[in-house]
Amino acid sequence: MEEQQNKENETVFALRTTANREDQVMDFITSNVKKKKLEVYGIIRPHGMRGYIFIEAATKTDAEQAAFNVPYARGILPQPIKYKEIEHMLEQVKREMNIQKNDIVEIILGPFKRENAKITRIDKQKEEVVVELLEAAVPIPITVKMDAVKVIRRDRQDEGETGL
Repeated sequence: MEEQQNKENETVFALRTTANREDQVMDFITSNVKKKKLEVYGIIRPHGMRGYIFIEAATKTDAEQAAFNVPYARGILPQPIKYKEIEHMLEQVKREMNIQKNDIVEIILGPFKRENAKITRIDKQKEEVVVELLEAAVPIPITVKMDAVKVIRRDRQDEGETGL
């Protein structure tokens, strides 16, 4: 019971970083936390979101100390973030690994939200997929982030790739 209350008191702070340097910032923060023995419980790098990482810490001071003098760190945002606000970003990591070519997906973010599309190409390095909208008169390839789509139907033409 007491552990449950502690979980609710922990706060998540957003740290602005230089885009595409999030991994380096995370490494520096991890070593700072160990050296200074700070009360930092987690460092989160949300997929598909550039320029920010989240630090779960006991206090804002702990989060600021973890990011103090870290190259590419641009500062902690003044207001803490509620865990519920970033929870959806954490759960989608599981889903994105199960995307295959020819899957039918629903786009869940962006201007084509709620549109159905077919996966034509996957770039795991950039965490992007190329889709063609099913309702479009002319098939136009659109590149979107993996976490912007949700698989709704698996096309069984590629029987060799179903090992996931």
